[in-house]
Amino acid sequence: MYIDTHAHLFYPNFNGELDQIIERAQNAGIDAILVPGTDIQTSIQAIELSKQYEMIYTAVGVHPHETKEWNDDLINQIESLAKNKKVVAIGEIGLDYYYDFSPREIQLEAFRAQIELALKLDLPIIVHNRDSNDDIMEIVREYADTSLRAQFHCFAGSENDAKELTGMNHFISFPGNVTFKKADNIRRIIKSIPPENLLLETDSPFMTPVPYRGKRNEPSYIPIIADTISEIHSISLDELAKITSYNAYKLFGVGKNSDLIFTYQIGDSLYINVTNRCDADCVFCKRKTTAEVDGYVLKMKKSEEPAASVYINEIGDPKKYKEIVFCGYGEPTIRWEIVKEVAKYVKDNGGKTRLNTNGHGNVINQKDITPEFEGLIDKVSVSLNSVYPEQYAKLMRVRTEMHSEMLEFAKKAKQFTHVVMSIVGIDAVDKEKAKKLVTEEIGVEFRERAYF
Repeated sequence: MYIDTHAHLFYPNFNGELDQIIERAQNAGIDAILVPGTDIQTSIQAIELSKQYEMIYTAVGVHPHETKEWNDDLINQIESLAKNKKVVAIGEIGLDYYYDFSPREIQLEAFRAQIELALKLDLPIIVHNRDSNDDIMEIVREYADTSLRAQFHCFAGSENDAKELTGMNHFISFPGNVTFKKADNIRRIIKSIPPENLLLETDSPFMTPVPYRGKRNEPSYIPIIADTISEIHSISLDELAKITSYNAYKLFGVGKNSDLIFTYQIGDSLYINVTNRCDADCVFCKRKTTAEVDGYVLKMKKSEEPAASVYINEIGDPKKYKEIVFCGYGEPTIRWEIVKEVAKYVKDNGGKTRLNTNGHGNVINQKDITPEFEGLIDKVSVSLNSVYPEQYAKLMRVRTEMHSEMLEFAKKAKQFTHVVMSIVGIDAVDKEKAKKLVTEEIGVEFRERAYF
């Protein structure tokens, strides 16, 4: 159910108790534990633990505290250790300017060298950062166009840093400090991070969560940390566990893959994965990469698109949900006939419907489909994205004339259903002008969507 992605179980204060600690972790629903080394010796110890316990995986590397004796031969030793089949990352590596146990220039050298090794071996990295945020971010930006994949453990950056890192498809985790009384800033940062980019960790034996703060930490306390994060994101504990476990699989290959799904529930609504096909190619869309949301895998080929009967069967009683939402990582009006068939079933059985669209449905279907919304679609959410045709075309990678097509679509649709027009909350978009256009000129509801 859970995966603890950071627990230093080789520390002496675990000696003689590991069998009991592992048993308590299993009883708490922990499926796997990742033990990162901090130098060559502890990396070897972590590998031995992974051989002793099936649920333990490991990372190998040299922590910034231990880099004072850094030399080129250490990279060869780390590479040799990484050949073990249960080594899933290079780590814990990074920078620490709080203690400065190692000279900063040597820390930087070691960090870069281990990143290069990770890229060579196609392994992710686990990053330590304390009072070194500017240098960490600068280095990570240098690798933005590479295959670098990273977990920023015990995250110490800002909300803007978090958004930038998740924009690069990296992952972020927080240990028990999320439960501390004076953790408002941490909670605010967590709220800004999409669940698809969060991992769970204890950082055992450190950072013990409340109510055990002051005692030795251990993996069985993961549910306490998860419960706090699930409350921050207003999702169920089971949902957070599923999402973060899948994230651990994506980054480390630990745990299980998720299967393609056709319907998925978020909150009180049921979402319909209509298609991944789209006439646009938005710069902020994950359609061509992960194509997932809240741990649900939505990526599918045209040949995998199901018939209306599959959706209807999975919906069952539509009254169980606040609404049935036609969306996916593509443009649902590409399969307009399927949407209509499913929507008719929903309406005939007392349900509510919503269509999420880029507003290109009339062009795609080569006819005005908006009159067909009447009695079938209760609400249409149209992606405005920008008030400027040139910016719209650049953001969505479409012809500039598609901007006027989208506006005309919204104007026609409001005659037959409730229309909402939305923008993605990025700095480049003029939010105030967009709101004025939507509410005053087009005369429909306006909404700003968070940019994850």
